[in-house]
Amino acid sequence: MEKRIYDEKNELWYELQGDYYLPCLSLPEEEQKSVGVWGQRHIRYLKQYHKVFYMNLLTSGKLNNYLADIDNQAEEMFSRLVKQLAEQENVTEKLKAENQMLWVQKMNNIHNRATEVVISDLIYA
Repeated sequence: MEKRIYDEKNELWYELQGDYYLPCLSLPEEEQKSVGVWGQRHIRYLKQYHKVFYMNLLTSGKLNNYLADIDNQAEEMFSRLVKQLAEQENVTEKLKAENQMLWVQKMNNIHNRATEVVISDLIYA
């Protein structure tokens, strides 16, 4: 028996595995982009709650681009929220120079609130 055969009807190669010929399939090539913490949280969410959507992205070769896009959107949203909240609450460089502990407390509070908004509106939506 031949190790590999080609079927002209469906244009697929088949490889002998034991007693069966299995199609030689591979995923399409995908450009690798870096995925940050927001993308990692989103992929965990997709794997757990949206398995079909996750598998569709994975098999179509679009998962990495999708996660990189979500990561960029989340990072931009987070930065924008931190800046807006700091302006609203008058958390400035002047406050940082005068009272560092108060500035750190307020910035930590702002970062936590911005993180929660990004997570609820974008990552787990």
